[in-house]
Amino acid sequence: MRTLAKIISVFLLMAASVGAKAQSGDYDVFIPIAKYIARGDAERLSAWFADNLEVTVLTDTNDSSKNQVRQILKAFFESHTPRSFDITHTAGRSNMKYALGVLSAGGEEYNVTIFVCYSPGGYKIQQIKIDRPIR
Repeated sequence: MRTLAKIISVFLLMAASVGAKAQSGDYDVFIPIAKYIARGDAERLSAWFADNLEVTVLTDTNDSSKNQVRQILKAFFESHTPRSFDITHTAGRSNMKYALGVLSAGGEEYNVTIFVCYSPGGYKIQQIKIDRPIR
């Protein structure tokens, strides 16, 4: 019985350290976010949205609810089918991060900027911006 208790204690300690690492500065929140943008999956991407966030698509900027942003991005992805999305730069602190990337969609390339903040529920997208590169 003591061996079982030790095994359980070690397991719980390991699980706690994995969870702590997942929410520390070592965790790359942009891996799943980038995957959903590359797929044009506004539904799954919306799981990362804050309750209210700022969205800019081309020249239209809005402070919107999670559901409204999901619909805005769904419409964008339907008319600009994503082919790929590559993150080119990330920076920030453990509680606030941003990423810059290039989205290839609908035969064009777009610059994408994503800002996330950490809250008790995990990282959430506070702002997402999709615009054409300046030429």
